[in-house]
Amino acid sequence: MKKIGILTGGADCPGLNSVIRAVVRKAMQEGYVVTGIKNGWAGLIENDMRILDLRLTSGILDRGGTILGTSRFRPPLSPEHLRTITENFKRSGIDALIAVGGEDTLKIALELINYSSLPIIGVPKSIDNALSGTDYAFGFDTAVNIAAECIDRLHTTAESHHRIIVIEVMGKYTGWIALEAGIAGGADIILVPEYPINMDEVCNALTIRHKRGRSFSILVVSEGAKIQGLPETSFEEGQRLHRVSNIGETLANIIEERTGYETRVSVLGHIQRGGTPTAFDRIISTRFGIKAVELVKEGKFGKMVSLQENKMHYVDIKVAVKKRKTVSDEFFQIAKVFMD
Repeated sequence: MKKIGILTGGADCPGLNSVIRAVVRKAMQEGYVVTGIKNGWAGLIENDMRILDLRLTSGILDRGGTILGTSRFRPPLSPEHLRTITENFKRSGIDALIAVGGEDTLKIALELINYSSLPIIGVPKSIDNALSGTDYAFGFDTAVNIAAECIDRLHTTAESHHRIIVIEVMGKYTGWIALEAGIAGGADIILVPEYPINMDEVCNALTIRHKRGRSFSILVVSEGAKIQGLPETSFEEGQRLHRVSNIGETLANIIEERTGYETRVSVLGHIQRGGTPTAFDRIISTRFGIKAVELVKEGKFGKMVSLQENKMHYVDIKVAVKKRKTVSDEFFQIAKVFMD
């Protein structure tokens, strides 16, 4: 009887428990034992594990968070951690590991594959939808739906008080949440990390809207968006761009100062990745979990399950983490149709 280990690493998001449930159910049908590794990679460092069964995973499909707990470990791992994880993995009797997580979790998985050839299968989790090789990662749809609902609610406040409201959503490196939630919520201006913000253009667009009789506006901005013209140097690109942790507040201050329009800020923050997953996220995370067990059975290690054209596929983990899946110009142009 083979033993499959499963861990959930990085930030929590809706759908993690759905994956765990699916892995346990499918693995038991295949005759495997499933070991849940507590708190992500920390569980393999601290040797903190427990057997999972149907009783422990019953009723968790619609629960947010993860029953296994999670932790953040950023690559590269230290040589000591690599050795400890490898030793504890082999000592545990685990035959294969399913690592559920985003960019950092899967980069660590790739390090361990290269370091000691550990048999690992990846499952993509990303509310930012930034992993390559898959059309969607679970967690993203829930985040978009939550953000879109908040935008809907803020419309009425903005209109009633004749204000501009800047809504800051998650997305440090990619603007998928801002783009899709902004389009779905009818935002007037959408600002994402892939396209540096020209404040002259933003303020001019707002002024034109007001002259047309639109006394309020909704701006949606990713937390990682960058503003042109500020003196700081970007932490990543080395260009004269500025990324700030409170981009919403910065934008609001500049807009109010330049236009004179009353401006307010709403930072959605962690609410986007908490709570009950949408039906779509429950379904794809379930499909991911089942596919991961199938890849274990087939011995296809070093792969990440993926969704492509609504069918289950897999790609090399190194492909999934080689570069981020950023917002394309074609998709951004759809949003720009409504930004004039």
